[in-house]
Amino acid sequence: MAAKWIESLTGSLEQKKQYKQNKARLEGLPGPYATAATAMHRYLMYYGGITDGDTLVTMFGDLAGLWERAAIDGTPVRTIVGEDPVEFAETFAQAYSGKQWIDKERERLRQAINAAAGDSGNGS
Repeated sequence: MAAKWIESLTGSLEQKKQYKQNKARLEGLPGPYATAATAMHRYLMYYGGITDGDTLVTMFGDLAGLWERAAIDGTPVRTIVGEDPVEFAETFAQAYSGKQWIDKERERLRQAINAAAGDSGNGS
């Protein structure tokens, strides 16, 4: 009972456990892979804006898998991310849909503009 109450305030404890495991996988990578993966993880935390825990856990699990595979295969970091690591990270993040923090503000803006324009909310 207490665990459900805590999870309702803090989010899924299982998701937090999986997130920490994925983060440890990134940190356990050899040299340049750990550096690149950790930097990409940090960027995705800021860029992604995803608030859905399941989506985040999946995305970061896939990120860890990508870099683990690259390390095993000896694939150079630049071969993975290309010349523009920002473009790579943003394209990577776009593959994961989920509820984002900005979704609520997008809807709030639409409603405010519809009200100001006298629209009934149908977008015309």
